[in-house]
Amino acid sequence: MKLNTEANIARPDDFYELLIDIHRDKSDEESAAINARLILLLANHIGDMDILKEAMKIAAEEN
Repeated sequence: MKLNTEANIARPDDFYELLIDIHRDKSDEESAAINARLILLLANHIGDMDILKEAMKIAAEEN
């Protein structure tokens, strides 16, 4: 299995709005904690170490 990096969210604008909403009125520290918890929840859902490693590698690349 390979990490899917193609657009795959049915309603991306709705997702983005939800993501922004959970950070609204939060401090930088609170936002960082939310992001960390979200990453861990989604990583647990994915569960495949190879996919997670690939995602981390891509996320760490500078554009």
